Amino acid sequence: MSRALLAAAATGVQVGAAIVATRGVVQDVPPLTLALLRYSIGFLCLAPFAIGIFRTFMAQPSVKRSLFATPSGAKDLAAMAALGIGQFAVLIALLNVGLQHVGAAKAALIFSLFPLLTLLLSAALGRERITPALAAGVLLSIAGVGLSLVPKLGAPHIGHWWGEGAVLASAGVGALCSVRYRPYLQRYPTVPVSAFAMGASVLFLAPLALLEGGASRVVALGPAAWGVVAFIGVSSGAGYFAWLYALKHESPTRVTVFWALNPVTAALLGAVLLGEPLDLWTGAAIVSIGAGLWLATRVRPRAPV
Repeated sequence: MSRALLAAAATGVQVGAAIVATRGVVQDVPPLTLALLRYSIGFLCLAPFAIGIFRTFMAQPSVKRSLFATPSGAKDLAAMAALGIGQFAVLIALLNVGLQHVGAAKAALIFSLFPLLTLLLSAALGRERITPALAAGVLLSIAGVGLSLVPKLGAPHIGHWWGEGAVLASAGVGALCSVRYRPYLQRYPTVPVSAFAMGASVLFLAPLALLEGGASRVVALGPAAWGVVAFIGVSSGAGYFAWLYALKHESPTRVTVFWALNPVTAALLGAVLLGEPLDLWTGAAIVSIGAGLWLATRVRPRAPV
């Protein structure tokens, strides 16, 4: 397996681990405030590396233009900021709206359409060729996610059709960002792009988090809760860099298909750390997701003509 696919797999595992960690503090911190803390910490982790790498990049003789002095450079900055806001702020806001009306298991199942939407969008824009193995791998991974959630799908919840629509829209935003990141990742170093996009999302989230009034609850957090928040933030910074690195070197679908590892990782860590029971559905899900990942990544697809 290539380094890029290993990075994609690490991202899938990281997101699942962050979900389990978030369960421990989500009752103490409002969702947008927690998102702000998460990505602020991630940005602070990436920024020192990003500054040095960006200075080296701009000092190269081959770099003939400045990001800050030309219209094309300004457009690139605006686009990367918009992608960061979409990936972190808009996607999270839509998920939160959806989770107010849809059960968590059903929401996770709908969100698992992320790789399929990425494949369809990438193919529609001419960025990727759909092969039978790639399509089958994506569908198998989605089926595996569904199997892992079967025991929970019957849980009662308050819902309306716009809840499902909001979750589906959040997956669509993630797919769009995954496809649109690649040109900028080919043009600029990965770490500065990661830090800049995450910093833009922090600026966007800050006023929204203030409206939640969660500052007093954040101040009251104990050392253990701050440790969990720190883990979520640091791992998010590392995971986001790994995700962009994978997108730079692999097709969007072959990267996003590893998001199917999220529920499996969450289930295994939940069993080990939280004592949550495992069942046969989880075992079947692991087999299906493993087969799907193997099919989707065993052969690198040719670029479309």
